Order: sequence, then structure tokens, then C-alpha cells
Amino acid sequence: MNNKILNRYVFALLALTTMLTGCSKDEDNNSETELQTEDTTELRRAAEVDIVGETISDIIIDAYETEESNNLDRAASNASSFIPSCVTITVVAQQGFREVTLDFGTEGCLINNHLLRGQIVFSYTRDIEAQEVLITYNLVDFYFDTKQVLGSRTILRQLSNINGNPQFTHTLDLTVIWSNGLQANRSGEKVREWIEGFGSGVFVDNVFEVTGDWTTTFVNGNTHTYDVLTPLRREVICSYFVSGNVDVQRTNFGGVFDFGSGDCDNQATFTFNNGVEIDIVLD
Repeated sequence: MNNKILNRYVFALLALTTMLTGCSKDEDNNSETELQTEDTTELRRAAEVDIVGETISDIIIDAYETEESNNLDRAASNASSFIPSCVTITVVAQQGFREVTLDFGTEGCLINNHLLRGQIVFSYTRDIEAQEVLITYNLVDFYFDTKQVLGSRTILRQLSNINGNPQFTHTLDLTVIWSNGLQANRSGEKVREWIEGFGSGVFVDNVFEVTGDWTTTFVNGNTHTYDVLTPLRREVICSYFVSGNVDVQRTNFGGVFDFGSGDCDNQATFTFNNGVEIDIVLD
């Protein structure tokens, strides 16, 4: 083989190697993009579960506080404006026991621009002297927009925590089913500290800080674990957390989900452990 033929052979081999390497990199980039797209979809869906859970907590806390205000004949009695008049509220009371049914009807009622249908039923034993009250709730044929929501769990209401604020510890066991068949279960614990608005006589000026840790498991087997790093600020007038961040870990990725710096909007970010940051638009 003369030198000219040899040079042509080596050049062709180098070109083929470069082409194959480039294809491999393209495939890797495509795979990473597809993975991030999948991850983003699940992150957004998990954030939707947050919205569902926080709204349910808002409603139960509002109804409980209003019922207690009515019974104690405080100035805040009948002042709550978070639960609209389209919700039928039925109270069964006997020997200190209360069962409250919130019926949103089959047509539904709008709360924070979300259509709620079905019933939330909760009960508790009323004791004026108690420093803690255990509220047990159950969702009956309940829908949040087009999503079906299943759940039956407890909220522990403490009159005062170490900061002197009312506090609610919510034991989570919530399943959300989307209309396309996607399904996610949320379990764990969220602690809500009532930091603003308590005793004002209205519910819409209330602000909570949320901490805790929980797990979201999707029907495909993917499991996300969440641990609050900076308390999540929940303003009742807003559907979304307005600030705070959460550490998120899953088999294929991990990072920090950040809700922003205080604006009521549907914008969030997720920063992967490798430093890559992506924008998340919440539904």
C-alpha cells in the first residue's frame, strides 16, 4: 500500500470516528433533554398536588376557625370570606362533638379560580381549655378542577407553638388522579405556622409558613422525596406558594425547587444538582 492510499484510509477512518462521536453526543444530549422534560412534567404535577392540598387545608382551617368563633361568640363570628356562599355548610353538634360538612355541589364552586366539587367532611371534639384539637377529615366524591382527589386524614391544631403562633400539623395521605389517567400519591407531614392575620376576623389576610417533609409517588413508580429548606410562604389569597424552596430527590435526578421571592405568580425554578437551572410554569 503506497503512502497516498494509506493517507486516504487514515483520513476516512478519522472522519468516520468523528461522525460516530458526534452522533453519540447528539444522542446523549437528546436523552438528557428527554429526561429533563420528563422530570419537569413530574415536578409540575407534584406542584399541582401542593395546590390541591394547600387549598383543602385552607378550607378546613377556615371552616373550623369560623365554627369555633361562632360558638365562642367572638367578634370574628361569621366574618370569614374565604369560603363562598355557594358552599352549603352543615354542622352536627352534640356533647362537645362537631361534624362539619362542606358541600360544593355537583356543579361546583370557585375558590381562588379553581372549581371544587363534592364534599369535605371533618369532625373534632370541642374543648375550650384544650391546647390541641385533632381534626379528622374525609373527601367525598371530591374534584379539584378536572382532577379527582382522594383522602382521609388528620390535622392537629395547636393553640400556640414555641413562637406563640397557632400551628397546624397536617398528616398527609392524598391521591390526585388527572383526567388523562396520571396518578400521584402524597404522604408525609406538613406543618403550617399561622404567622399573620390570626384574630383579625377575616381569613383572606392570613399568611402561613409551611415546613415538613413528604413523598410523592407517581403511578409509573417514580418517587420524589421533598424536604423544605426555606419555609414556604402561603398567602391565602394566592393559589401558589409565593416564596421558599424545597430539596427534591429522585432516583434519576435531584435539586432544589424554588417558588420565588414573594410575588403571587405561577413562576418557579428548579436547579439540578449539576447546577443547570430551568424555569417551571405552574398550572
